[in-house]
Amino acid sequence: MPPLHRRTFILGGLAGAGATLLTSGTAGAALGYPFTLGVASGDPLPDGVVLWTRLAPSPLNADGQGGMSTASVSVDWQVASDEYFTQLVRTGTVTAAYASAHTVHVEVTGLQPGAEYFYRFRASGYLSPVGRTRTAPGPGSNSPFTMLFTSCSHYESGYFTAYRRMAEEQPDLMLHLGDYLYEGTASTTAVRKHAPTSEITTLANYRVRHAQYKTDPDLQAAHAAAPWLVIWDDHEVENNYANLTRADNSPAGDVTWFKARRAAAYKAYYEHMPLRASSIPVNENMQLYRRLRWGSLATFHLLDTRQYRDDQACGDGTKVCADAKLPNRTLTGTAQESWLLDGLGQHLGTWDIIGQQVFFAQKLADSSGATSMDAWDGYVANRDRLQQGWDARGVRSAVVLTGDVHRSWASNLMLDYASQNRIVGTELVTTSVTSTGDGNAAETGLSSLNPHVKFYKNLRGYVRANVDSTRMAVDFRFVDKVTVRDYPVHTVQSYAIEAGNPGLVNP
Repeated sequence: MPPLHRRTFILGGLAGAGATLLTSGTAGAALGYPFTLGVASGDPLPDGVVLWTRLAPSPLNADGQGGMSTASVSVDWQVASDEYFTQLVRTGTVTAAYASAHTVHVEVTGLQPGAEYFYRFRASGYLSPVGRTRTAPGPGSNSPFTMLFTSCSHYESGYFTAYRRMAEEQPDLMLHLGDYLYEGTASTTAVRKHAPTSEITTLANYRVRHAQYKTDPDLQAAHAAAPWLVIWDDHEVENNYANLTRADNSPAGDVTWFKARRAAAYKAYYEHMPLRASSIPVNENMQLYRRLRWGSLATFHLLDTRQYRDDQACGDGTKVCADAKLPNRTLTGTAQESWLLDGLGQHLGTWDIIGQQVFFAQKLADSSGATSMDAWDGYVANRDRLQQGWDARGVRSAVVLTGDVHRSWASNLMLDYASQNRIVGTELVTTSVTSTGDGNAAETGLSSLNPHVKFYKNLRGYVRANVDSTRMAVDFRFVDKVTVRDYPVHTVQSYAIEAGNPGLVNP
């Protein structure tokens, strides 16, 4: 195991020691140690950030309430400019309620732009772990930043070593691009086993599954290291669902049943993520696509490609399907498409970074022209409208960040893929944290059928991007095994993207 950095110790250990130092906290029900799921922050603005925690002394209790009674509990929070909390800048108290599984979302304001802060919570005399966060730079700032992004963290497939390595890098920002958890039945051959063991469909079960993932110390370290931007894909609810259409009828249920399942999944997702109140779900609907600015250097456009999409064409799968090119088919829905193009046209930053879930560039599977119906190839007209739309608006530094496929890819985005006539953007696809296991470093995924696709690797890990006003320096980072704990991380491939000049170049 590599040596722990000083801040890794502070974020992972100092507050645990501090939990025994406070014996008189805010009033509340008598608890065991309640901060078993750690802390998190997210969606930073120039003057504030969201802070998150959940009280759960027994996080895997089957009722989904984490060992808490029905009583509300007062939770103190502190934000400081130093990691020892000698310089407090904001404090307050919030109520953790039974109806929301005693989760806490604090939207802190009044902070300085582009600044580092530390935060913690206290309840019933116990002190939480310490988290590090930061605010976004203010308008006009072009300060460079480092972001890490990943996706697809299947608990049973291996250990979350990638999260630990991400935490150790102490980036300015982390993005999770979907499949934060998996909903399926526990496997008898898994590296570690899901709880509950059955496929999750109820609010209590989704809460338990979220709690199980958040008990993982490597995931906790990643959440405590930097603010996160999160967006979901399908497994946060059910594999390959499209709006209210299911991929199959397993487990059995009609549309009314699936609405209830989706409502439960969305509620549990909101409860466990550092999201603003604007994303609180209403029944089976939740506003998750959103836009955040990073000074004048970058604008993040975070998409939801599940909630509004048409059903996958031709019964899903990878195939040749004429219906995939029908002009009225949509992955984003009309409102989100207009919202994205409007935001891109505002030119709010040097870089337009589009965080989303499924493979964006055309990718032909074989010489017949077969493509994935679940990816943007199944919604060709929607992709064409977006690419042509941002090109017409003069957007020259569009970078699409993608998850879902459990492999790393890097592609140039072409205005027309058949003629390969002009590059209008760049796609960076992160591999998974653990999904599909250790992988195969020797596997070859590139094909002459897709000349715009430049890189492929089947290992687990994440992507690092160092961003400034002239270039984005990109490193594809991997661990060789996830079925064994604590492997080191290494860079396999690097690229640069030049501002105003879309496409991949050697660093």
